[in-house]
Amino acid sequence: MVHYQNPVIPGFYPDPSVCRSGEDYYLVNSSFEFFPGIPLFHSRDLVHWEQIGHVLTRKSQAMLENCPASGGIWAPTIRLHNGRFYVSATNYSYGGNFFVWTDDIEGEWSDPVWVGQGGIDPSLFFDTDGCVYLSSTYDLPDGQAIGQCQIDIRTGRMLTGTKIIWEGSGGKYPEGPHMFRKDGWYYLLDAEGGTEYGHMVTIARAASPWGPFESCPDNPILTHRDTMLHHFQAVGHGDITDTADGEYWMVFHGIRTSQYMLHHLGRETMLAPVTWNEEGWPVVNQGRRISKEMEVMSLPAKDYKVKEDDDTFHPSGLPKAWNYLRNPDMSMYSFTERPGCLKLIGGEAVLSDTASPTFVGRRQQHFCMRAEVWVDCNPQSEYENAGLTIFHTNEHHYDLAVTKRNGNRCVILRKRVGDMQTESEPLYLSGHGSIFLRVESDKLEYRFFAGSDERSLSLAGTGRTQLMSTECMPMTFTGCYVGLFAEKGCCGWFEEFKYSARYCSHRAVHLAARHRGQ
Repeated sequence: MVHYQNPVIPGFYPDPSVCRSGEDYYLVNSSFEFFPGIPLFHSRDLVHWEQIGHVLTRKSQAMLENCPASGGIWAPTIRLHNGRFYVSATNYSYGGNFFVWTDDIEGEWSDPVWVGQGGIDPSLFFDTDGCVYLSSTYDLPDGQAIGQCQIDIRTGRMLTGTKIIWEGSGGKYPEGPHMFRKDGWYYLLDAEGGTEYGHMVTIARAASPWGPFESCPDNPILTHRDTMLHHFQAVGHGDITDTADGEYWMVFHGIRTSQYMLHHLGRETMLAPVTWNEEGWPVVNQGRRISKEMEVMSLPAKDYKVKEDDDTFHPSGLPKAWNYLRNPDMSMYSFTERPGCLKLIGGEAVLSDTASPTFVGRRQQHFCMRAEVWVDCNPQSEYENAGLTIFHTNEHHYDLAVTKRNGNRCVILRKRVGDMQTESEPLYLSGHGSIFLRVESDKLEYRFFAGSDERSLSLAGTGRTQLMSTECMPMTFTGCYVGLFAEKGCCGWFEEFKYSARYCSHRAVHLAARHRGQ
């Protein structure tokens, strides 16, 4: 037996889609208002994934100006046909459905080819006769279904009208369609139930890509809608790939709750084996629940090493796992003025705006983590500030900021939650050099520290993870970032950023809860 752990890609990496090229696997995720868009991963065994870049790296590919939280780029699908890779997706805030392509998976991708069919979650299917189909959601008078058209893959032009091919198995919001062919059948994989706690994966099949589609008698083939909260929740939005040895696997997303009905890390990419029953229907994980510790018969294991995430600031630009908010003004950023440092210059836009503030960040991937950085800045007024942030949306973020109060440089903890904003008492630090900032977390709490060095840290304040949770804000599809920022003309030099997972015992969680009540 072989063991692996879920999630295989932790943190805010939702709506996974996967394809295979020989013995190589490539996976993409939704990215919403963050830029570059659509993170792109590579693996040789489906378990260990290395981010090799992003699909949408130019503003012309991802117009995100002023898009709201959880707007932007939705539900990509990645496919390989005749040596060319295609990624289809929705820009929910600008233009609708599109696809891009490349002949070099680690190179640049084309500008968007727009498709006239509406809805969301577009997915391409290349049939053996040369026909290319695009399926997506389709609005009905009182619901939603899956619609499909045939397209010209060179231009995106619709060659047929849209036809409704399946209304799902009975759950709400049929979406995330993926069509594939096996043993003469056309299978249509689907997500239903909404992307919350009732989420599920369903499937249907037909003898023709146009249907009629027969629903699997065992639908949903994957869901955790009736499980206890110690299991993963909101499991759904799957995609299936085969291996070179003829086995099948499903990638999908799910959430880990921090406490009852709350999650803040986002929807995370998970993996499970797929077998086929005598009637030709897929069975996910032998019909068992998805667990953190997975035990499977085999994996397409290869002898290779995945590079660790690199959070170092290089002259070439952001590390691969990092993002800006919406389309950045690059005149506010410099990676070259000081070797090993990132310079941020605050503009008029701030973290609480639906604009593009001066911000860079990487996803929080663990409940128990530590992030720290040195920042060299000298704010000239109480409006100027720069520092370290836990950011979920423009209305929900905790900011450990270097600023000025009573004519002196200090550090404050500013917390924005909905329409409320609080500020801690200023923490005045001696000296005029760089300031060391740190945030630590467990399931229930963030703790923010500052000091003139790592050995003389003072607690600036705490913040509940609860208030950074999706369930405590208008529905979001994203998760928390650990980020760096500058606002209102403040110039900050950041260096030696470090992110690390920490061991958090049950005792530490209880102590955190106790500390919060003091």
